[in-house]
Amino acid sequence: MSRLIYLDNAATTRVKDEVYEAMQPYFKELYGNPSSIYRFAGESKKAIENARAVVADFLNAKPEEIYFTGSGSESDNWALKAAAFANREKGKHIITSTIEHHAILHTCEYLEKIGFEITYVDVDENGVIKLDELKAAVRKDTILITVMFANNEIGTIQPIKEIGELAHKNGILFHTDAVQAYGHERIDVEELNIDLLSASGHKINGPKGIGILYIRNSAKIGSFIHGGAQERGRRAGTHNTPGIIGFGKATEIAERELEKRREYESGLRDYLIDRVLTKIPYTRLNGHRSRRLSNNANFSFRFIEGESLLILLDQKDIAASSGSACTSGSLDPSHVLLAIGLPHEIAHGSLRLTLSDETTKEELDYVIDELKKIVERLRNMSPLYEDFIKKA
Repeated sequence: MSRLIYLDNAATTRVKDEVYEAMQPYFKELYGNPSSIYRFAGESKKAIENARAVVADFLNAKPEEIYFTGSGSESDNWALKAAAFANREKGKHIITSTIEHHAILHTCEYLEKIGFEITYVDVDENGVIKLDELKAAVRKDTILITVMFANNEIGTIQPIKEIGELAHKNGILFHTDAVQAYGHERIDVEELNIDLLSASGHKINGPKGIGILYIRNSAKIGSFIHGGAQERGRRAGTHNTPGIIGFGKATEIAERELEKRREYESGLRDYLIDRVLTKIPYTRLNGHRSRRLSNNANFSFRFIEGESLLILLDQKDIAASSGSACTSGSLDPSHVLLAIGLPHEIAHGSLRLTLSDETTKEELDYVIDELKKIVERLRNMSPLYEDFIKKA
């Protein structure tokens, strides 16, 4: 291959040309502050409201229920902290899962330090939340349930409708981190009983630095950033007009191409999974085999380290990621892989490959061939593998 093969689309995505072109005028031509009252600024304000309407339509929400933020992590923080503070007279108990993104887990840790009580519900071996445990965790003082729509590492899609029904049946707010699912799955906040939803632009071929928080009109939740009157007084700060326009255009494209893209990506995903599991022994697929995001494949290869795997793949111009956190300075493997029951030594040898609508079968064939060689090379250097073969 003569070019980079990018298989880390769960981390970020390439901005589509159509999105880039839609954003450009708002940098140098229509640069007015949308909070100003003169006509020139009104062009920016109108474009922002159009983007808000596009996002609302995609979620089957009302435009006034969509709030623009700086990222999915900001949206998660706003949802949890503001919901907790606004409802603490009712109770201080929050329920989440053990495989949430760190934007949720670290926010929960913060809330625990200031007096809130968090229950972490386990998942099964496929990463699906245990609904019986979730039901048993509900108390009279439970004010919020937050469970991600689909996991960012292993791609498992959660039973969101059932969780939403449970929450509403008990008068509890329900938040879902939909950063990985937004634009890839059909999401109807009314049908799914979702009160709060987080999403991010750069996961759907939009720009970085822009996210949204859906807040149901009836949800009791306060402001997050104080200052100006932007976002109906709930999130102060001058609007990121180009980013908002980009988010809206990326959502429009996602809506238009969702079914076609999902069919294409899931076909490639299944091809990738089948070939890897067939060609490389002592390998397991992480996450639910079918109830997973269309572009996600996550593997664990016994007897190797994920960090070494990534370095050697990079030398072959293949961009991927590992479930191991060692590349960020931690020796601990992914909390998600541990939560689904993998021992440390297997969790360390994980690889996440996330596709796009631009990925080709030819590219995957190259990746699979190189991956097979790299895994064999690393195993031949492993004393654990040597001992295993001798005992086999």
